[in-house]
Amino acid sequence: MNNNQIETSYEIAKKKYSELGVNIEHVFEDLEKISLSVHCWQGDDVGGFENPNPKLSGGGILATGNYPGKARTISELQMDLKKAMFLIPGRHRVNLHAIYGDFGESAVDRTKIEVDHFQSWIDWAKKETLGLDFNATLFSHPKANSSYTLSNKSNEIRNFWIEHVKRCREISVDIGRQLDKMVIHNIWIPDGSKDIPVDRAGHRELLKDSLDRIFEQKLDSRYIQDSLEGKLFGIGSEAYVVGSHDFYLSYALKNDLMITLDTGHFHPTESVADKISAILPFIKGIFLHISRGLRWDSDHVVVLDDQLIQIAEEIIRSNELNKIFLGLDYFDASINRIAAWVIGSRSTLKSILYALLQPWEVLKEYEINEKYFQRLALLEELKTLPFGAVWDYYCYKNNVPVGKDWIKSVEEYEINTLMKRT
Repeated sequence: MNNNQIETSYEIAKKKYSELGVNIEHVFEDLEKISLSVHCWQGDDVGGFENPNPKLSGGGILATGNYPGKARTISELQMDLKKAMFLIPGRHRVNLHAIYGDFGESAVDRTKIEVDHFQSWIDWAKKETLGLDFNATLFSHPKANSSYTLSNKSNEIRNFWIEHVKRCREISVDIGRQLDKMVIHNIWIPDGSKDIPVDRAGHRELLKDSLDRIFEQKLDSRYIQDSLEGKLFGIGSEAYVVGSHDFYLSYALKNDLMITLDTGHFHPTESVADKISAILPFIKGIFLHISRGLRWDSDHVVVLDDQLIQIAEEIIRSNELNKIFLGLDYFDASINRIAAWVIGSRSTLKSILYALLQPWEVLKEYEINEKYFQRLALLEELKTLPFGAVWDYYCYKNNVPVGKDWIKSVEEYEINTLMKRT
């Protein structure tokens, strides 16, 4: 599509939306404020750089597929992330797990990690003007193989993981201070049982105690916000998850922490979108991990589906963008990994744009006056308005490829870079 076509289509779309009272220039300003937290672990199938030959073990997660070209080093992962960011409009962040440090040739256990191990990431983020988020890594480790970490009945194992999370929080503050940006530090643990346990309460009491000990240390809120991520079930924890949504929501509310809602961590019939307005008035903040589950928490690449649009609508209608943060969380090893980042990121941004283009005040007025057929009719008419032309123009003005043009760019990168990795 040439520039004249993009601009002509946009002007037509702009007129149609203005007839509904939607100012697209203001919409673009709001969309520019959205900063996605792009997950580094899509680039290497959650391997990290602790070991020369990383392999997922323990923790109920699984990357499927063996597409060629995955990143093997920090420099390759950074190169791939940079390529993906070039194809995504806006200014975003990178979400790191603790296993992605620069550990050199010597093994560094997780209770020994320091900010120095992530200095290359900080320097790279400064150069690329990106923010960073951080996650403690409580899986793929010998001390996670028993299915319990922060709720383990072994004091030795539990203390190990408490120390690891404490260090990750301190590293997060150091990252935030150096970048002069707030870092979200997220905690997800794999703790649970494959079959029906008899002592649910015992493990949850231990988890509460572990969290109490972790959060005893008060850190500078300008540089870190802590968030807790629950789950319905995982591989090997089908019957019982210690850190469930109810547990973490209660703990977060009591202790003034954020809650992470992963869209794949609930029952398939639950609406994550509906949870946003239910939780938002009481919680410090919500960190959304956007994923796509098929039948289970399968971490498929995010696409522009009804669930994603409903979530975006609730985010925008909440009018609380200062309390809601967006990140991606999936790992598909069956397709080109850069493409997976780009598809998920662009789909998420499209959903936000779609929600911003809705004449919210008109729809709300219909609802207040019980004009329900008018409300439904207008929502249906919005579906066929030239939203795509607005998205194309947004990409154009952000100097990223418009429409399907980005596909060719990834194909060339695959041939020239990814296929040369062996």
